[in-house]
Amino acid sequence: MKKYIGALDLGTTSVRFILFDQKANIISSHQQEHKQIFPHAGWVEHDPLEIWENTKKVMRNVIQETKNAEKEIAAIGVTNQRETSVIWNKKTGKPYYNAIVWQDTRTEEICENLKNKEKLIRQKTGLPLTTYFSATKIKWMLENVKSLRNDAEIGEALFGTIDSWIIWKMTKGHHVTDVTNASRTMLMNLETLDWDEELLQIFAIPRKILPQIHSSSEILGHCKNLFKTKIPIAGILGDQQAALFGQTCFDKGDAKNTYGTGCFLLMNTGNDIVHSQNGLLTTVGYQIKNEKPVYALEGSVAIAGSLIQWIRDNLKLIGNPAEIDCLAEVVADNGGVYFVPAFSGLFAPYWNGKARGTIIGISHYTNRNHIARAVLEATAFQTCDVFKAMQKDSGLKITKLKADGGMTASDFLMQFQADILNAEVILPLITETTALGAAYAAGIAVGFWQNIEELRQNWKEKIRWQSRMKTEKRKKLYSKWKKAVRRSLDWID
Repeated sequence: MKKYIGALDLGTTSVRFILFDQKANIISSHQQEHKQIFPHAGWVEHDPLEIWENTKKVMRNVIQETKNAEKEIAAIGVTNQRETSVIWNKKTGKPYYNAIVWQDTRTEEICENLKNKEKLIRQKTGLPLTTYFSATKIKWMLENVKSLRNDAEIGEALFGTIDSWIIWKMTKGHHVTDVTNASRTMLMNLETLDWDEELLQIFAIPRKILPQIHSSSEILGHCKNLFKTKIPIAGILGDQQAALFGQTCFDKGDAKNTYGTGCFLLMNTGNDIVHSQNGLLTTVGYQIKNEKPVYALEGSVAIAGSLIQWIRDNLKLIGNPAEIDCLAEVVADNGGVYFVPAFSGLFAPYWNGKARGTIIGISHYTNRNHIARAVLEATAFQTCDVFKAMQKDSGLKITKLKADGGMTASDFLMQFQADILNAEVILPLITETTALGAAYAAGIAVGFWQNIEELRQNWKEKIRWQSRMKTEKRKKLYSKWKKAVRRSLDWID
């Protein structure tokens, strides 16, 4: 039996390749950042060719470090930033335009023009009509990039989220995606797990440009151009679904939150499609081979870890992200300061693209420690908004939240999160849950792991935070946060 599973993590800010052994230990890892491109206010792009070059670089670095261990790799799983959209020419392999990133808001007018279709779109896809998802990004490119519409109509152009783009390059021509990524395009029907003809007509998108939809765990092709050995690509999961899978949230009601660039809270709803009445997304959680799909409720927060980067780079309040905990812990409370980081509008549960960032409650008493504390508390408050909506939609009381992502390094944030949720927050021993989820999906497909019960045995707890806050204080703090959010929403013209 082979020793390793590879995981290719195609994130918003970087590409990583990680080798795991059967106990989910990391054997080797390499990471490479890619450029964030901001052509105009609200526009966010990536260079797809740069992401491909970085993919080759990190994979080759791992193989060199492990003394050419490719013969011991049973399969590769792929996880990726979702919704980010790229269209390329299938003959030349060159993108027509930069990848339009999930955070991009240029398609607000397209969304406004399709408002009369929003109820239908939500019913079929589980998604609100916003700039977040892929369909409006594809429509924008078809309407604004020279010659693209014609090439799409004659079958020369191909669309994909980043998983599709990189797998097409790795396999030299397999045009595929999985149900989790397809469920984020606003073009896949949640019940049929296929592209929906009515939605394609609404967005004027030719079906022939779309990839073939597969389960999250099956052999999709072989990596042909990076190693001496042909290695199967056997799993795909959008990054947040990968974290759900990596956290072994396999039971109905299991929930996790990833604290990264944004925050993404997902709860397993089993084989049931739960349509949200409280501003959440209904999405596919994962599908193993030909089994029934597992669905999830999701709440997405646009700005979390990126807010810390912003106060470092734009306000110069800190020199590095690790300093923020030290500042926040100097003061006993936030001094009445609340920070609503609606830099690109507010995502779940508000879905308002016109809301704008707000710092409120400032007085002569306020210093940078209060602002630092308000920055960290903002992530916990936004998560609390989603948490409450999730409990209402599901009818389930969530008492435990599994956490992962870079911001879990903040002990202050994790404790405050437990306090404001009045729930336990649990950090796993293996924190690379996104990459691990992709590895698990690939491993199950090729028999490296036999079933999900074997995966559960790999999950180990590292730290657990329990609520220490009194009920009245919790209610008061959250009430003031909701007032700050209303001020942010009041910015609308």
